[in-house]
Amino acid sequence: MTATTTAPLAATPTRTARQPSDKLRAWATRAPLLPALVFMIVVTQLPFVATLVISFFDWNALYPKARHFTGLDNYHQVLTDADLRHSVWTTILLTVAVVLASLVLGLLLALLLDRKFRGRGFVRTLLIAPFLVVPVAAALLWKHVLYNPEYGLLNGLLHYVGGPQPDWISNTPLLAVEASLVWQWTPFMMLILLAGLQSRDQQQIEAAKVDGANDWQVFRYLTLPHLRRYLELGGLLGSIYIVQNFDAVFTITSGGLGTANLPYTVYQSFYQAHENGLASAAGVLVVIGSIIIATFALRVVSSLFREEASHA
Repeated sequence: MTATTTAPLAATPTRTARQPSDKLRAWATRAPLLPALVFMIVVTQLPFVATLVISFFDWNALYPKARHFTGLDNYHQVLTDADLRHSVWTTILLTVAVVLASLVLGLLLALLLDRKFRGRGFVRTLLIAPFLVVPVAAALLWKHVLYNPEYGLLNGLLHYVGGPQPDWISNTPLLAVEASLVWQWTPFMMLILLAGLQSRDQQQIEAAKVDGANDWQVFRYLTLPHLRRYLELGGLLGSIYIVQNFDAVFTITSGGLGTANLPYTVYQSFYQAHENGLASAAGVLVVIGSIIIATFALRVVSSLFREEASHA
């Protein structure tokens, strides 16, 4: 007689409480951000769409009834007009000069602050201060306190040593604007590069010194390659701002003496010539240029995060 055994039924898991779906959890996480998203769209995207639409019209604010659709004529005029082309060239020259000078000075200051010395925190605070000054206030400071030919600090120092008394803004207008921007943006570059210096692999540097490498060789073959991403990030972020800079040009030279960049030209076309369509087209080109630079900046930031994650 054979005994038959029956296998016990597999227990099926029962859920005591219904778990929320992934979509509901995702909406619960993102819901607090919706007001900020709506606000950002209303404040930034809708005005840009309106600007984009206006850029396709021949629209003078003094003759509103005469406006009509012109297609890409405004963009063609922006790219072919001699004054506008000059403002584009001035924008490029101003951006390159300020960013490169700020990066070099910022790197030197970062290398200084990376060393330990008495009062380093106080010195760091003083060096960061220019970046915290309101841009218009910084431009006014340079225009009246430093550049003024009668009571400015620069001419005061030259008078003390028996030197000439130049009119800095009239003689070197673009350099005057560049100097004020370099003074304001060097601390920003310094902070980025200082963060890069403090993220170096100290064991690798100590091993190189044990092998006989001097300070220059450590900087040339270890520090500088490590700072490449940080230099790129500082240059791209600085370029985004300088391309759109208006305060220094407007305050120091009022766009005269060949210093009118593209944002100031947009201001002239809109507020002085009342050419809404032409100003909108120039503004759209500024935004497109900023987006292109910002795209590269985001890629550099992403690569930095990936490198930090791989070292963690």
